[in-house]
Amino acid sequence: MTEKLTAYTSNDHLVTITIRHFKEQENMSRVQPTFDNLPEEKRDRVLQEATREFADHGYEQASINRMVKRLGIAKGSLFKYFGNKKGLFEYLFGQALAEFKRPLKAIRDTSGKDFFQRIENSFLASAAFIDSHPHLYSIYLKMLFNEHFPMRDHFLGEIRGAHAKYLRQLVQNGIESGQLRPELDVDETVFILHSVLDRFLQNHAVPSLDKGIEPEKQRLKDKARAMTDFLRHGLGNTSS
Repeated sequence: MTEKLTAYTSNDHLVTITIRHFKEQENMSRVQPTFDNLPEEKRDRVLQEATREFADHGYEQASINRMVKRLGIAKGSLFKYFGNKKGLFEYLFGQALAEFKRPLKAIRDTSGKDFFQRIENSFLASAAFIDSHPHLYSIYLKMLFNEHFPMRDHFLGEIRGAHAKYLRQLVQNGIESGQLRPELDVDETVFILHSVLDRFLQNHAVPSLDKGIEPEKQRLKDKARAMTDFLRHGLGNTSS
């Protein structure tokens, strides 16, 4: 899929990221060339229908028959492209992970931003990703809360590993620059940040999770700023 993701940063600047195909799954190399040689519009439609199917029905109940019926193509075409349902899901997962990582990489590599600005921008960019890809996030939630989801540990491990790597770089840079306390345990700090961000995004996608305890009519940007201020006063180096 190729599309543009636009997100607001903490300074109200627009960040536009172009999302392109990203090939990460080595075991999919035998089928990628066939699929990637298709016209872009057809590739996008196949992946959109696959995302919708997995989001609506989960992995086990997802039906290749339903997908090809909506697409108006032969069932054998999907098997030619991806080998089987597992291959299709792996390809889709690889793209989704790459698309999620891309705006975070842009935030990480932006100069002139301090640690807490990057964290706030991470809240906002991740929420923008969910808004742009609601079906992908629905698949993630199914995977997260269904312990019987096939290959669950592998896929969640990939997601958490990529997120932890990103956060670890931010934390280490924050400590080195004096913005964070030098005695912070990096692993514990990464765990806390990941947990806060993950729960923040769950609330954004499913507001009813916190009905009754969440401040009413609070804008996304205000939520992100409040969360960041909380982290700042808990983690910030007051001597700097």
